[in-house]
Amino acid sequence: MKKLNKLNLKNKFLLNGVLPLKAPLTSEIIAGLILAAVGIPEVMGYAKIAGMPVITGLYTILLPIAVFAIFCSSRHLIVGADSATAAILSGTLVSIAAIGSPNYVALASTVALLCAVFLILARVFRLGFIADFMSRTVLIGFLSGVGIQVAVSQLSNMLGISGEGGLNTIPQLINVFTHLFHINIPTLILSIIVVAIIVGTRRISHKIPGALIAVVGTTMASFLFDLQGTGISILGHIPSGLPTFGIPPVDISILPNLMIAVVTCFIVILSQSTATARIFTIRYSESTDEDKDIFALGLANGIAGLTGTFVVNGSPTKTEIVDDAGSRTQMSSLVTAAAVFIVLLFLTKSMSFLPSATLAVIVFIIGINMIDIAHLKDIRRKVKSEYFLAIITAATVVVMGVLWGILLSIILSIILHLSHSYRPTNSIFAKDKRGEWAFEPVKVGKSTEKGLLIYRFNRDLYFANSDRLKEEVLKLVGAADPPLKLFVLNTAGFSRVDYTSAEMFKDLYRELKSRNVKFALTSMLPDLKDQFDHLGLTNLIGEENIYENIHEALSAYESGKY
Repeated sequence: MKKLNKLNLKNKFLLNGVLPLKAPLTSEIIAGLILAAVGIPEVMGYAKIAGMPVITGLYTILLPIAVFAIFCSSRHLIVGADSATAAILSGTLVSIAAIGSPNYVALASTVALLCAVFLILARVFRLGFIADFMSRTVLIGFLSGVGIQVAVSQLSNMLGISGEGGLNTIPQLINVFTHLFHINIPTLILSIIVVAIIVGTRRISHKIPGALIAVVGTTMASFLFDLQGTGISILGHIPSGLPTFGIPPVDISILPNLMIAVVTCFIVILSQSTATARIFTIRYSESTDEDKDIFALGLANGIAGLTGTFVVNGSPTKTEIVDDAGSRTQMSSLVTAAAVFIVLLFLTKSMSFLPSATLAVIVFIIGINMIDIAHLKDIRRKVKSEYFLAIITAATVVVMGVLWGILLSIILSIILHLSHSYRPTNSIFAKDKRGEWAFEPVKVGKSTEKGLLIYRFNRDLYFANSDRLKEEVLKLVGAADPPLKLFVLNTAGFSRVDYTSAEMFKDLYRELKSRNVKFALTSMLPDLKDQFDHLGLTNLIGEENIYENIHEALSAYESGKY
């Protein structure tokens, strides 16, 4: 029985992508250690962006990364702290509690727990599609704005001047320019050296952990040469040991104030994690269970909330790092967690000598990397109107803060969705230049044949765009020469109708009848046909005027039925 249990456990781990199959164990260990080397200073920076104690950044790649690795289906996706969700936290929680205070930490952990609840509910009710409602264009603009805000917020620490202006970008810039003559030269030199190390090593190879080299090097220099005596500030005491379990002590009455942060983090976690997982699934021609991954993300955030840290999500950069290092399973995540375990037990005292400027530079570079110039240029070249939406979103984050940027990004995403559904590019069935039947864009005055127009509305039909269908049809009917005998609506472009749309069809039927034009339908899905029956539209139009496909309707007209 024991042997059978061990076999079942092994099969479970193989299924979840934890144990190596074809990938050598050595590759997984090396990839995990590389991720730890790159990820440890990175998550410390994310903790600073989130307004959390530095140690909580390490907590995000201890238990959360291990829990996700065990319960997920993806062999590649790596979870941990992320710049976007970290910025969302600081931008929303700062109005409720003082950054870094025990109350603030409790609120951040509560956000992680609530995100866990949302993610698990999303798994149960299969709500993963919600992530698709965050427009990529607006998200790029939002993250670029956050990147600018994050980068600017670190300038004071990089220059060794007193920081004022809170989290507001414009006041921070003003503070920097008004204190240029108070720059601490040793801090500035240290910042330049750290920038050179990180950027230089990255240009040589992304596998070289430049941030870790900078952290270890400047920490040793701080300890050996007393850099604090030259005016360079250091992190100071960092608690050692493992995180403790517990429910964050938060007043229930304050939970509604956290909902903006929770909902936004939930959407970002879903969209970024699923998109990253899909990329690697396609790359390796594998199959994954997105619902299982969403559930695993919920568990990871739940354990994050219970261990006093903040939200975690699928990280494109961490996932790319371990993939580039040769990892093909989640074993690398468990190796990373083991490395962080050792750091928490034995190395946090040494980390207390880390210069604040080193961490500021790491965060600054993270912010710069978030400004997605390449994609902004691509959007501008392809869809200029969406480019301006991205720029407006970025500017809102920079000028008014992350909270307003979040609200605007959600509103603009909804507006983009509605504008696409409200203004569909509809079609007319006609012969093309080669004399073959095909759907072509609507052109006033064009018909399918003399006296016949077959028209398709290419979006879901609902209250907001139903009158648009009616107006376009009547415009086409009025411009037809010779006058139409039959108008055929191809319904393949929509699958449901609401009450407003049903009433519109009745009005359209009566208007066409007054013009001596017959109204017919084609290509109806079974569910749509049932709706038409229930709403009385089938009886109004006539069962004999509903055709299975376009060519059947065309043949009926050519046979002289109308």
